Formats: sequence, C-alpha cells, structure tokens
Amino acid sequence: MAEAAVKTAPKTWSLRFSDPWLILAVLALTAIGLVMVYSASSSLALKRHMDAAYFFKRQLLHVGVGLGLMIFLARMEYDRLRRWAYPFLGLVFILLVAVLIPGLGHRAGGAARWLRLFGVSIQPSELAKLALMMYMAYSLSAHHDNIRTFSRGFLPHLGMSVVLVLPILAQPDLGMSLMVFTIGLVMMFVAGVRMLYLGGLVVTAIPVVYTLIVAFPYRFQRLAVFLDPWKYRYGAGFQIVHSFLAFGSGGTMGAGLGASKQKLFYLPEPHTDFIFSVLGEELGLWGVALVLSLFLLLVWRGIKTALGARDLFGTYLAMGATLIIGLQAFVNAGVVMGALPTTGLTLPFISSGGSSMVTNFVCVGILLSVSAHRDRKA
Repeated sequence: MAEAAVKTAPKTWSLRFSDPWLILAVLALTAIGLVMVYSASSSLALKRHMDAAYFFKRQLLHVGVGLGLMIFLARMEYDRLRRWAYPFLGLVFILLVAVLIPGLGHRAGGAARWLRLFGVSIQPSELAKLALMMYMAYSLSAHHDNIRTFSRGFLPHLGMSVVLVLPILAQPDLGMSLMVFTIGLVMMFVAGVRMLYLGGLVVTAIPVVYTLIVAFPYRFQRLAVFLDPWKYRYGAGFQIVHSFLAFGSGGTMGAGLGASKQKLFYLPEPHTDFIFSVLGEELGLWGVALVLSLFLLLVWRGIKTALGARDLFGTYLAMGATLIIGLQAFVNAGVVMGALPTTGLTLPFISSGGSSMVTNFVCVGILLSVSAHRDRKA
C-alpha cells in the first residue's frame, strides 16, 4: 500500500526530472563568461571607474538575478505562461515605445535603446524576443488546426512580429530587429505555416532590408567593411581587424588568461560585443572550440526538449527559447570572425550585459520546465 502511494504521488521538480546536460552547458558558459568579463574589462574598468572589478561585480549581480529567475521558472508549470503571453507582450510594447520618448529613453552611440527604471538599466528589445516567443507559442498552438490558412495561421503572427520590430527599428537597431523578426519567422516555419507565405515574406523582406541599409550611411559602411575589412583597417574596420589579430595571435593554445593585447584599448568595449575575440586570443583554438561545443550542446538539448514536450505549446516554447540563445550565439561568433557584418549583438552568457543575461536565463528556465514536465499528462 505504501509502495502504491509512493508510485502515484505527484512528482516535484528536481534535477532528476530536468535536463542535467542543459544545466551543465549553461553553468559552464556562465563560469567562462564571468572569468572572461573580468579579464576583458579590468583595464577599461580601472580607467573609467577606478575599480578593475567594476564590470565583473555587475556581471555577478546579473548572473545572480538570472539564476533566480531560471530556478523559479524551472519549478513552475510552463503552462502558466499562456496567461502571461498577452499582458507581457503589451508591457514590452509600452517599454519599446517609451525608449523613443525624449527624457525617458537613454541614448548612447546615437541610439536610444535603454530605460532607467528604479535605478536599473533595461534594454526592452531584449525582452521583445521573449514577448514574441511567448505570443507565438501561445497563438500558434491555439490556432494549430488553421495554421495553414492565410488569415489565421500567417497574417496575425506576421502582424505581431512587425508591431514589435517597428519600434526597435526606430531606436535604431537593425541587428536586433532582424533577430526578433527571424525568431517569429522560424517559429512560424516550425509550426507549419505554408511555405508559400513564408517564402513570399522573405522575398519581400530582402529589398526592405537593403533599403534600410543603403538609406543609412553607417549601415552601408558596415557592409563595405564586411566585404573588405582591411581596406578600412584605420577607420570603420578598426574593430574587426583587431578581432582578426586577436584570434590570430591566440593560435591553438592561446596567449594565456589575462594576456590579451587587443583588449588594451584596441577593441572598443571588449567585454561586450567582441568578448569572443578576447577569449580566442587568451584561450586559443581550444577555448573557442569549447565554447562553441557548449552552445551546440545547449541547442541539441533544447531541440530534444522541444521534440519531447507533452503538447504543442511546450514544443513551440522550447523551440523559441533555443532559437533565442542559439541564433544569437552563432551570429555573434560569425561577426567577430568576419563571417557576418557587425550587428551589435552580444554573446549569450559570456558578454557583459544585464538584460541579455536575464533573458537568456529565462529561456533556460523555460526549457527546464518543459523538460521536467514532459512525462506528465496534459
């Protein structure tokens, strides 16, 4: 009788019912990130703030907040996110618009991308990725029976993607706009929206993106730098050329932790967008391979979680969460290695940045929740 009671007792969340490989990948990336943020930023932090550990301390705080949210979401039934989808979407849209209002949005480098709320700096475009993911997961699963129709399967999801992308474009931030739009596009593809509609959307988007590039001289210059970085090595190509030098001087084994020369004011903001270059210089090919392997492990476990989810909502949530982390990771790696034009996107769990770090941990918490509850009946 006691045995029967044990067998029928409801499961409580624990590592045993989740995904230890996913947790291992995330914790390893986070640990590497903390070490690299300190190494890459200490000189800059000492010059700006008279404290070599300034950015490291901030990163440690962001990791703590992110871990707390991850654990909270992992222990929660992911099905509860259905009721949060529209309220969170509305909140994020309000924040995106608020960024554009003079006096509310904080401008840096000619772009208004941050809000200061209660002494905390927030980048709403990072939250837009989560908002679109949650909306798509909810709506695509709710309209699954009509997913191949234009009016129910394609048009409303395209419309919501555009609604979120437009204020991000106005900041302006083309790189994040393309990231958010791609998340929506891929989730529609995964859900089974007709390829005719998606293909037409891509064909239509190409001239739009081209116009957005050529209409702004600095964007067109980025494209020119991507095609021939050495031609602009003393100007707009300075950063990417020194990224190449960092990887080249790192070789196979690396120059050693803390021994990067390119972080010494050659790479602007070496602890954010181009931290992977510093990692390549200090830890070499083996360090780069380790980090990329950890991201591949994370993506593999995310896809496996999506395929094993108990319902479509869980499948789309897990796929969207995996896409947010994996796509941004490989875009950042492609940029610093010269395979893609500069976008301004950070490297998940590695780069310094609070909004990005929290967003990534939220995605992992959702993945862990979907994984932990996959064996339960809906």
